[in-house]
Amino acid sequence: MSRASEALQRLVRDIPDFPEPGVVFKDITPLLADPDGFAAVVEGLAQAGRDADGAVVVDKVVGMEARGFILAAPVALALGVGFVPVRKAGKLPHDTHQATYDLEYGSAVIELHRDSLQAGERVLLLDDVLATGGTARAAADLVGRCGAVPVGLAVLIELGFLPGRATVGDLPVSALLTV
Repeated sequence: MSRASEALQRLVRDIPDFPEPGVVFKDITPLLADPDGFAAVVEGLAQAGRDADGAVVVDKVVGMEARGFILAAPVALALGVGFVPVRKAGKLPHDTHQATYDLEYGSAVIELHRDSLQAGERVLLLDDVLATGGTARAAADLVGRCGAVPVGLAVLIELGFLPGRATVGDLPVSALLTV
């Protein structure tokens, strides 16, 4: 078992019925408070932006609001590339592309600054949990609308009993832990 997987199993707690009945929320705050565990998952996630020889193969890391920000920014630093946020509608101050998608417990709209990515840039998408895949699919679509190329999705935890991988299609998924 990798250091990252061990840290996730030890430090992520389940919160039943949050944000609504029937949903089991994966609370990563204990992981974030543990510097060794946090460092292990940042390094584990950064591997998705490297090739087999360890060379960086992405130009940007795109993090999805909100917990994806917490993870994507240090991953971008570890890779030596830029970080780009995907935010909820109305949170970005400049011209944006917008996408609507379904969540496991509702729907949402996300945005990306139109000028945050350049044509041809290779982008690693990053989030905390892959569940139904709606957020990741919408973010990948936004990246494509900028002319950039989504080359992979890295997540802390994949909920294997939900259709996340099917929803993201042929986008390679790298999960530190699948439950």
